[in-house]
Amino acid sequence: MGLIVQKFGGTSVGTGERMRTVADIIQRTLKKKRVIAVVSAMSGTVKAEGTTNLLLQAGELAVQGVDFEPPLATLERAHRAAVGEALTQPALRAEVQTWMDSELAWLRSFLEALQVIRELSPRSQDILMATGERFSAYLLAAVLSDRSVPATFVDLTSVVPEEEREVTPAFFRRLQERLADQCAPKDHEVPVVTGFFGMVPGGLLKAVGRGYTDFTAALISAGLGRKKVDEMQVWKEVDGVYTADPRRVPTARVLPSISPTEASELTYFGSEVLHPFTMERVVAAEVPIRIKNTFNPDGPGTVILPRGKAGEALQRVTAVTAKKGITIFTITSNRMYNAYGFMSRVFERLAEYNVVVDLISTSEVSLSFTVDRREELERAMPRLRELGEVVVTPGRAILAMVGEGMKFAKGTAGRMFTSLGEAQVNIEMISQGASEINISCVIKEEDAEVGLKAVHRAFLEDPPAGK
Repeated sequence: MGLIVQKFGGTSVGTGERMRTVADIIQRTLKKKRVIAVVSAMSGTVKAEGTTNLLLQAGELAVQGVDFEPPLATLERAHRAAVGEALTQPALRAEVQTWMDSELAWLRSFLEALQVIRELSPRSQDILMATGERFSAYLLAAVLSDRSVPATFVDLTSVVPEEEREVTPAFFRRLQERLADQCAPKDHEVPVVTGFFGMVPGGLLKAVGRGYTDFTAALISAGLGRKKVDEMQVWKEVDGVYTADPRRVPTARVLPSISPTEASELTYFGSEVLHPFTMERVVAAEVPIRIKNTFNPDGPGTVILPRGKAGEALQRVTAVTAKKGITIFTITSNRMYNAYGFMSRVFERLAEYNVVVDLISTSEVSLSFTVDRREELERAMPRLRELGEVVVTPGRAILAMVGEGMKFAKGTAGRMFTSLGEAQVNIEMISQGASEINISCVIKEEDAEVGLKAVHRAFLEDPPAGK
């Protein structure tokens, strides 16, 4: 019997009723395959009230010496309600509630300690975040047990050995082997695994970011490998990956499959498909990734196929996406003309302040680049002004068209720019990578939706809408 690694996001397990829906999905899968379930912390429709955000908020209040009870009380109410809603057996309900009460008591003690030391280190931050995934994983394991499905709670809080000192590719290779050993199903039980994994050197948010629960499932899948894992599934609140954001482009449709490179590009430029680290681990192990909708489990979803297996998916433009909140910075200097080392000096200054650049465009005397986190760049401005005149242009968006098949099609860029021109959308910067998988341009933020619809109509509607 094959094995499916199923990851359920915070919205999918956000209430007791949704926990029961997730248990239904696992039970249906168990009829054909074994399952490893990986869960995020509970999250509702309001992101600020998600468990992880509430825990981090409580930590910030504690180090400020302020009352941390309000976010903790919100978290406690949500989890008590979920226990009452998800479980039918009174004895099991009481057992889970007692366990959660013990965890909450420990959490309050930890926050009181933070009030004394007035410092929230990366390790302390990790300890807080781990609590959310422990709650959801423990409860989901109980929901399965409530239905007579053998399940075991797997807590990965201590999976990273103390001797680990640096986050490197070798660190993740060692970690995936440990996770595979710890999470493999035993005696027909369903391991219900915390999406949080261990005390990572320097902190999990810095090492991976908020997509760490997807990454946990990826590490488990990669550690077990293609011979054991048939598929990794990421269950979200959408039907899969769309040709464009359906909230902005009503004619957008779900893609049956995409390549890992396309998925990475779409994620970086605003589509939030999957964390690039996630795909890197799973693709290397040649395990397919399927994105499915928790609230529409019968839908086929979108498969991210291993490299070289995408077939017809490579012979077309795949999707168009937009990333808002972009700022253009332009440095103009006559010292750039016919000189070497100018760009290196610019990027040395950016590196000093951890500035991440999206797109770059150059001329003989100017260098323009875009960022989506302006705060770091503001701190670097005095150093940048040492090199030349700096002009800041906020309120921009990056419009990106992605597709592995673009490299085989002549006139793709011209057709894209023509469609934008006909829609009266002005282009301020243009960028195309050497791989020819992405053509990006910078436009005004208020033109983003018009631009998305125009490019989508030109390439991804058959026949084009209105013709």
